Amino acid sequence: MGSGREAEADRQLALLREGAIDVFGEAELRERLVQGRPLRVKLGMDPSAPDLHLGHTVVLGKLRQLQDLGHQAILLVGDFTARIGDPSGRRKTRPALSAEEVRRNAATYVEQAGRVIDAPRAEVRMNGEWMERMSPDELVRLCSRYTVARLLERDDFAKRYASGEPISVHELLYPLVQAYDSVALRADVELGGTDQTFNLLVGREIQRDYGQAPQAVVTVPLLVGTDGREKMSKSLGNAIGITEEPEEIYGRTMSISDELMLAWFDLLAAGHWGELRAERERLGRGEGDPLRFKQALARNLVVRFCGEEAARRAEERFRRAASREAPEDLAEQRLDAGPSGERGLLETLVALGLVASSSEARRLVAQRAVALDDGIVEDAALRLPRGVHRIRVGKRRFARVRIG
Repeated sequence: MGSGREAEADRQLALLREGAIDVFGEAELRERLVQGRPLRVKLGMDPSAPDLHLGHTVVLGKLRQLQDLGHQAILLVGDFTARIGDPSGRRKTRPALSAEEVRRNAATYVEQAGRVIDAPRAEVRMNGEWMERMSPDELVRLCSRYTVARLLERDDFAKRYASGEPISVHELLYPLVQAYDSVALRADVELGGTDQTFNLLVGREIQRDYGQAPQAVVTVPLLVGTDGREKMSKSLGNAIGITEEPEEIYGRTMSISDELMLAWFDLLAAGHWGELRAERERLGRGEGDPLRFKQALARNLVVRFCGEEAARRAEERFRRAASREAPEDLAEQRLDAGPSGERGLLETLVALGLVASSSEARRLVAQRAVALDDGIVEDAALRLPRGVHRIRVGKRRFARVRIG
């Protein structure tokens, strides 16, 4: 009996490690898995914007995986912490959100998360339940369990402190409140992106201080946005929302670089799309057909969030637009990438002979007359990552260019 439970615990741990960056407290977690009881698995999401995007689905996919293994998924909507603002990765204090803004954003989160997890089987909680009832005495006691010196070990706090950038006192409370959420929920496991590692580990320490067994912590990679540089974020304009129109999801996925396409597949497949695995491996060796693979990726994403029929329509619309605008025999030109592996859009347009000067290119971007990979360019400072790109200027100037 015991060996059977141990084998099952090892199987589940192996699945948990797939796609994860770190698993903290793995030995303790294995012991709980051997016991055979369903674990309480927490994922906190602050409703700082009204829509979830593809980046959120990476960690939601890990929550669904644990749910399918028979564990209790807890989706914590941070209606209280959203009013503080998560300082993770921030170079300055976030603007405060009003209670009404948070309430409005939170209203759609559960429905959207339900496109990835089994929402009816999940425990959905708001951390305002306990934080709004917490007395000043209790808040002071919570703060006494951690030191300012430890908080300033956080990379983002340390950089801001060293450069003289202001750090508001309320920002220092954020990791403590997130940690207390794990106490209130008696979490066995907490999931998060790698930018949340510090906050998640504080939760382990605070749980110990409150007499609870510390949660295991599982971190997953951050999805890079459509710009190919920064993590996906609505505020950076490089995100694809899961509630966007099917044509938008399809078209914007087709606009990403070949290199980014492979990284997206690795993070977004979530154990599915096995029929594409062999082709992904071929592309990793520099073989195969990147365009066909990208089409399959775009289609599968639309199917996941919008359904088969919507994916068929989006695919057909994209093909009609592409065949109507671009010549079929468009020759591929090659341009070197800079030391950073990228090339500026304006200089690329000039080098390809699509415009006479950078000033003309800038003017055409401002007029929304430049399209990159079937998406309108709105930022003249855009940099093109390595890979093959299709460019249109006006209605009749086209180019297919390989950067790198």
